[in-house]
Amino acid sequence: MQTADTIVALSTPSGRSGIGVIRISGDGALGLTRSLLKDPDFDPEPNRVSLRTIYDPKAPEPIDRALVTFFKSPHSYTGEDVVELSCHGSPPLLLRVLDCLLFLGARAADPGEFTMRAVANGRLNLTQAEAVRDLIEAQTHAAVRQAARQLGGELSARLQPIKDVLLEIIVPLESSLEFVEDDLPDDIAHNIVQKLQVLSVNVNEMADSFRRGRLLKEGLRVALVGRPNVGKSSLFNKLLSADRAIVTEIPGTTRDTISEVFNVEGIPVFITDTAGVRSSSDRIEQMGIERTRRAIADADLILIALDGSQSLTDEDRTIIKEASDNLCLVALNKSDLESFRTDNVNQVSNNILVVPVSAKTGEGLGTLCTELIKPFSANYLAENSFVITNARHYDLLRRTSEALKSSEELLGHRVSEELILAKLYEALRFLGEITGETTSEDILSQIFSTFCIGK
Repeated sequence: MQTADTIVALSTPSGRSGIGVIRISGDGALGLTRSLLKDPDFDPEPNRVSLRTIYDPKAPEPIDRALVTFFKSPHSYTGEDVVELSCHGSPPLLLRVLDCLLFLGARAADPGEFTMRAVANGRLNLTQAEAVRDLIEAQTHAAVRQAARQLGGELSARLQPIKDVLLEIIVPLESSLEFVEDDLPDDIAHNIVQKLQVLSVNVNEMADSFRRGRLLKEGLRVALVGRPNVGKSSLFNKLLSADRAIVTEIPGTTRDTISEVFNVEGIPVFITDTAGVRSSSDRIEQMGIERTRRAIADADLILIALDGSQSLTDEDRTIIKEASDNLCLVALNKSDLESFRTDNVNQVSNNILVVPVSAKTGEGLGTLCTELIKPFSANYLAENSFVITNARHYDLLRRTSEALKSSEELLGHRVSEELILAKLYEALRFLGEITGETTSEDILSQIFSTFCIGK
């Protein structure tokens, strides 16, 4: 990262809007702004907004009237001098302002470079920076709430006591190295083992929350499967409250997978409508059925659609058998018909819940949605529950746990304190990587490459 450069980027989404915000950060931010305003005496009061005219440095006519806000270092998002230009949201106008700033000597920002500078200048730690990205990408209120808590430093606050106890363990072990002729006293060794066990429990509890946290961030993947003409696509459309999939009475209408997302109690549900599974000589339909099987393999939960107005067919039984190795739920469709019977599915495995629904009237859909997320939602939406949502954090917590366990085992075997300390320092380093204290530059670059340009 070239921190000496003054960087610029559009911080609002591309496209037409009421306003478009252009952000400038670096030592030259104010100088560039003066050139853009053609006002060398421009000396704005920090954190105050002023209405100014923007000019093209290569032409005499004004470009726009914009709101200019100056944030003085170190009291800014990046910790550097920052200027934000709130222009009218015309894409050609915004592009022209950006071109002018580049002509004046600014550099186009890399993805996430503003936030990366905030980390480098101590305005945020790495977990807070990642929370900025998660907050922007959040699709539900629950995901917004979790990202906001991490942005407020909750994960860092939970990790700090663990680091403090690790240092308390390391100190007596380091001291014992100074007196190599003496073994570590039994009472101190026992005390260290107890502390390591408590730390392991705390770290494992945080890591184990990742399963729920991943669902909150990435969503629950559901594959909607069934034989042709049981009403899969109608059920799919009803869940989405939109005519997303084509519905006809012709078997095999759906020949490819269609995926959409809807929200159930704060959990994004990514549901995939699949091709009806049956024997077919049609090559295109066979390809669709193969994609159905891949969707089943990738799903967190299989939603099997059955026709409740008919008895189970051999095709139904095959689908249930293929899906039964996964977490399953049966939507017994067509409950609005007189011929509907729940006893038509007596052959369904006892461990698969059956929910009567009508894709035509919407009856039973509320219950179906509740049951979809039920296996994943224990303590999920509790206001005070904290979950790990980042796979990188989960991996480092698992490594920390393994290092702590190895330290405990080595201590039990009374091996050299140097070996025990090596594992303890390893655990400390893994925890430091979560918050960015010991994270390599390559990993930082990889993390920030997933950010949008203007953040």
